[in-house]
Amino acid sequence: MTESPDAPLAFTSVPTNRARHDGWSAERQRIFIDQLARIGLVSAAARAVGMSAKSAYALRKRPGAESFAAAWDTAVDIGRFAAEMTAIDRVFSGEVRPVFYKGRKVGERVIHDNRLLLAVLRTRTAPKLTPFRDDVP
Repeated sequence: MTESPDAPLAFTSVPTNRARHDGWSAERQRIFIDQLARIGLVSAAARAVGMSAKSAYALRKRPGAESFAAAWDTAVDIGRFAAEMTAIDRVFSGEVRPVFYKGRKVGERVIHDNRLLLAVLRTRTAPKLTPFRDDVP
């Protein structure tokens, strides 16, 4: 499947040897890439289209899959960024949790969990720092 070249997730679908109703059709490949951009996890995106992660990785390795692999990489980046932004939003906005007393809901409280922010920061790659010393030639 070919979309407009301006679209960040545009790709040419991987050619398949034969058409199968349960195989990686061009439409299934497009939906997989869309789900990957939304979710950021290969296993979840593959499950969303009724396929396995193993078959997705096999499809990526096939001859003629270069465009699909490039869209895959971009989709993973988009999905991870969305997950990071969601986690950061929850850090600052908090998460509303119900408060129960004797089995009845009596209110709500907002919980701020800094562990989410720490997890996001841990997953990011740190830029390589260079010394700013004048005495080093």
